[in-house]
Amino acid sequence: MYIVETLSNLIHQTAFFNLDVRNYVMIAVALFFLYLAIARGFEPLLLVPIAFGMLLVNIYPDIMAPYGEGGAGGGLLYYFYKLDEWAILPSLIFMGVGAMTDFGPLIANPKSFLLGAAAQFGIFAAYFGAIFLGFNDKAAAAISIIGGADGPTSIFLAGKLGQTTLMGPIAVAAYSYMALVPIIQPPIMKLFTTEKERKIKMGQLRPVSKLEKILFPIVVTIVVSLILPTTAPLVGMLMLGNLFRESGVVRQLTDTASNALMYIVVIILGTSVGATTSAEAFLNWDTLKIVALGLIAFAFGTAAGVLFGKLMCVLTKGKVNPLIGSAGVSAVPMAARVSQKVGAEADPTNFLLMHAMGPNVAGVIGTAVAAGTFMAVFGVF
Repeated sequence: MYIVETLSNLIHQTAFFNLDVRNYVMIAVALFFLYLAIARGFEPLLLVPIAFGMLLVNIYPDIMAPYGEGGAGGGLLYYFYKLDEWAILPSLIFMGVGAMTDFGPLIANPKSFLLGAAAQFGIFAAYFGAIFLGFNDKAAAAISIIGGADGPTSIFLAGKLGQTTLMGPIAVAAYSYMALVPIIQPPIMKLFTTEKERKIKMGQLRPVSKLEKILFPIVVTIVVSLILPTTAPLVGMLMLGNLFRESGVVRQLTDTASNALMYIVVIILGTSVGATTSAEAFLNWDTLKIVALGLIAFAFGTAAGVLFGKLMCVLTKGKVNPLIGSAGVSAVPMAARVSQKVGAEADPTNFLLMHAMGPNVAGVIGTAVAAGTFMAVFGVF
């Protein structure tokens, strides 16, 4: 009798007795994401931890149990997730991005700011779309940042606006679209450009002095933070990381921010974001609306950047390749690489990468500014 009871208890402790069909659906989604990351190479640094967090929480939901629930301590990934809610991890990601990125192309061609700004149109399209679909204004603002293809900023704004219940779907949608940039963007870019436009070769960018590169992050931090103090956590960390890189006197900090710290933060943020996708929280109509809005917003942002690039092409009498406008979304450096790839398909001798990095960096700053603007509008600090 004792043996039978013990075996029965062991059997009933397995996940098979505690999961429903929705959990198995999410497990299948997690496995599909792992396939995309490992077999197809779609941004594995993002998708592997996100997919594995999704897998874990749908097999063992208590891994995200809040502290004190049932008189026990919280689950492992609950503590990771608190760092997302407190905006710590998104800000550290921005510091790592700054330390990894050369802002020279943006400094050499300040007009790139206009392309970065144009690509933020997707954010506002998503905002009004979310309002139309019944989300309240703060939820709509949090959802809209997906249009900038910026995962850290999406998490940051959702936390600041108190939309923690939507943070999981928003973050997963944002990171998924970031990973799928090479699939989503090219058809849109080709739709709005001619082959002749895609073949346009742009002149070499002017050399940027070391002094300019050092002053740029300092000046941008001062100007942007004075106008929109709410952007200071994101823009400030982005520029601090870049100042580490360009100052040349803190090589150890640059290496740490762009390598060890960056990868640690990606692991914690990715698994915790994936762990918000329990079947109960993720498989509902609101989530489907968020995913659809994100895709529409990302497409709108890409199209707006390309169309503004076409306008600049006309105004400069063919000196600007419209393809670089698509890099105005915040997915650094993926979107710039896609601009290069599509341009090279039209003309293998075309080299657009450095030109596309200007709008790409501008898009990161623009998305942070858009988030700060929403925070200022709603009186959130």
